[in-house]
Amino acid sequence: MISEDTLKELNKTYKDASPSDIIKKALELNSEAVVTTNFRPYEAAILHAVTQEAQDISVIWCDTGYNTPQTYKHAEQVIKDLSLNVYLYVPKQTAAHRDVVMGIPSVDAPEHAAFTEQVKLEPFKRAMAEHKPKVWFTNLRQGQTAFRDSIGIFSVSKDGILKVSPFYYWSDSDLDTYLENHNLPNEFKYFDPTKALANRECGLHA
Repeated sequence: MISEDTLKELNKTYKDASPSDIIKKALELNSEAVVTTNFRPYEAAILHAVTQEAQDISVIWCDTGYNTPQTYKHAEQVIKDLSLNVYLYVPKQTAAHRDVVMGIPSVDAPEHAAFTEQVKLEPFKRAMAEHKPKVWFTNLRQGQTAFRDSIGIFSVSKDGILKVSPFYYWSDSDLDTYLENHNLPNEFKYFDPTKALANRECGLHA
């Protein structure tokens, strides 16, 4: 596992670096890497940036089964346009079956933890167990949640994976410009069934 001192030095050195330089450095540290996505808004930026440096990188998509039609159409477009090497992971129970026995519980309901485990955490754990990455590229950004405000560009996951967020300090406006400059699509009609609020942590990162 990378040391705290090394993380601090990386975060200091690369604070003002371009996403491409951050990605190159991460791949120098270890090329056994994945990028995760859920095709929420601005995900095309991280997928484009990472695949510019590693075209065949494994792209892990954990689909809860509750995405909007717009998100699915957006995902198909981005996958095609960027020729992504996608590995799709879905819950072991269909959304239709779960809707009958559980539905989508509110965040205060006792069933919410089990729901989150089924639709998000278990597929993600399965994906990471199969791919065993040493580097994990994400599109986490400062200002999204209190936890994410504390991690920096480089951090270490609870499983000891080097987590890299090349757009960590970028604003929505910055990303709008990036998407426009690279002729990349965006889509805002996104739904996460495990969150009541946009600034609630999803469970994969904290």
